[in-house]
Formats: sequence, C-alpha cells, structure tokens
Amino acid sequence: MKIGDILEIIYQAKNGNFSQRHIRVIQVGETYVKAYCYSKKQLRIFQKEGILASRLVKSA
Repeated sequence: MKIGDILEIIYQAKNGNFSQRHIRVIQVGETYVKAYCYSKKQLRIFQKEGILASRLVKSA
C-alpha cells in the first residue's frame, strides 16, 4: 500500500458495520490510512485495524 494506489477494501467501522469501498491512498500513518473514498466521494481516515481485506486495483 503506497500513496496513489487505488484499493478495494473491506472495512469494519468502530460501530461494527462492514463496508466494501474503493479508495485512493493519500497518506499512510502508523495506525491509519488517509484516503479519498470513491463511495462517499470525500476524504476519509481508515483505522488500519478496521481494514479486514484489501486488493490492489491500480498501482500508483
């Protein structure tokens, strides 16, 4: 996972809800990933522990 990659992820939010999303990675921190979420059409911060699976769609 690197800046600019487009990923498909399965994410579990803190409230327990699951979602499948396509994201473009903007920043990778120690515990989070800041990314543009194509589903929500806005910047989001995803906790790494909530990303249950990921698949590279397009490399930067």
